[in-house]
Amino acid sequence: MSKLKQFHAQIVKHGLSHDNDAMGRVIKFCAISELGDLSYALQVFDKLPEPDPFIYNTVIRGLLKSQMLRDSLLFYLCMLESSVRPNSFTFPPLIRVCCIDNAVEEGKQIHGHVVKFGFGFDRFSQNNLIHMYVSFRCLEEAKRVFDNMCERDDVSLTTLISGYAQLGYVDEAFQVFDSIREKSCVIWNAMISAYVQSNRFHEAFALFERMGCEGVVVDKFLAASMLSACTRLGALKQGEWIVEHVKKSGIELDSKLSATIVDMYCKCGCLDKAVEFFQGLSRKGISSWNCMIGGLAMHGEGEAAIEVLKEMESERVAPDYITFVNLLSACAHSGLVEEGKHYFRYMKETYGIEPGMEHYGCLVDLLGRAGLLVEARRVVNDMPMSPDVGVLGAFVGACRIHKNVELGEKIGKQVIELEPQNSGRYVLLANLYANAGRWEDVASIRKLMNDRGVKKVPGFSIVELEGVVNEFIAGGRTHPQAEEIYVKANEMLECIKSAGYSPDSDGMQYDIDEEETENPLNYHSEKLAIAFGLLKSKPGDILRITKNLRVCKDCHQASKFISKVYNLEIIVRDRNRFHHFKGGECSCKDYW
Repeated sequence: MSKLKQFHAQIVKHGLSHDNDAMGRVIKFCAISELGDLSYALQVFDKLPEPDPFIYNTVIRGLLKSQMLRDSLLFYLCMLESSVRPNSFTFPPLIRVCCIDNAVEEGKQIHGHVVKFGFGFDRFSQNNLIHMYVSFRCLEEAKRVFDNMCERDDVSLTTLISGYAQLGYVDEAFQVFDSIREKSCVIWNAMISAYVQSNRFHEAFALFERMGCEGVVVDKFLAASMLSACTRLGALKQGEWIVEHVKKSGIELDSKLSATIVDMYCKCGCLDKAVEFFQGLSRKGISSWNCMIGGLAMHGEGEAAIEVLKEMESERVAPDYITFVNLLSACAHSGLVEEGKHYFRYMKETYGIEPGMEHYGCLVDLLGRAGLLVEARRVVNDMPMSPDVGVLGAFVGACRIHKNVELGEKIGKQVIELEPQNSGRYVLLANLYANAGRWEDVASIRKLMNDRGVKKVPGFSIVELEGVVNEFIAGGRTHPQAEEIYVKANEMLECIKSAGYSPDSDGMQYDIDEEETENPLNYHSEKLAIAFGLLKSKPGDILRITKNLRVCKDCHQASKFISKVYNLEIIVRDRNRFHHFKGGECSCKDYW
């Protein structure tokens, strides 16, 4: 700014203080540059007798950049009152102002002005209008703008597809996608991402295969989207194929894609490959470090997660907020109480990172899992902010593990009222009552759920074999090999019973968040997935299963016996963490 002011003085000295071209450059630097000063720009503007549209547009952009949203709209009104006619560059920033400020009525009026001043077919304004109406959840208006476009580009197409998907209209998004004759890689990625974000992974894979048949080249963005789908499904083989494709195709391995690959390996239960890939990176972005620590946390490798933090510090990469969320989670899953308490203090003392809600949630989880319920309650009470449902839920979960109804009941009821439509909150309190044998209270919770129309999330397990993803629900018989699977499941359970396994039907009564009790204990989804795996695998193989709920006590016990009797390593990723079953033992050491 000091240099700018010297040039400004020279402009004034040479009699150009009223010249729009010269002063427009001064205003542009002051209003838009990171080194500028918006207040100085406004002072210069006030001295101009007849500012032109370029100068008005520049100030509007500067006000938008400074989040002075209402001032941007008022400045536009000044422009009109001064009889300065807007041009095609005037409206895009004004439309963005309305999006950010959720100014629906003003946005519609700006749309009217776009048409009135002859820019109804301007592609940049139209693209921004589509985005604006999507942000307003006005999909009919967005589609109307889209339909009236003379020339559609990747921006308009992806904005509408993503908008439909974000609001839950994925089939409508596909109709838009399918109507496009020549689809760029960006368009394919938008539709595949829409399926992934809507948990419609099978459609994402089908579209990816169709894309390959049509000869579309995969780029780094599409690779990241497909790897996310593989991660969510636990589809390791397909994920590995995409990683190989990335390597062979010479796709740029930027920090985001690197982190996505690390995350995929971790969440598909292949921790050794995640570590190998991570260590082989020539440059590690903060997101890669965080994914590695988070992956180790999910696998209960707390000590290893701490070592990665130390390695990170030795390479002079400063940990951030997420780093310590993942590290504290690792300590919680590994029972490293003193280490967790140390790093909770350390992040503020060493890096000035104020503990946030997630950090407190991890600390409460850490103390609660270890049975330090009084100390965990003290943390909840002493938090500098009001605890959210995550923190309170962690505390109630700990009370459930340690069967302390007295401490957990009151907070359990509070959690339900904070999220009255979340079935998991009811289940948490019901299980607390069930552990204490308070069946009337369990029944009252179930009745409350029914009265409020709250539905439990159905349990399912997914297993990928021979590159094909197979999904099972408790007692389900939709799989093409259902008859063989049930025969194998019965044979499997008889074998492990002879080895000492005894079904834990009492434990199942407690775990009402898992498969419904009317489904036979023998046919929980992970048991069916394991039985299918036994049909397809041989001794020494690794079976990887992804489950959307917490694994129940009986299935956990059965999996330990199966791994021993069949000499099979079973890796189960449930809602909370990974369980590695091998030789009759589990990596969690029954600490989950």
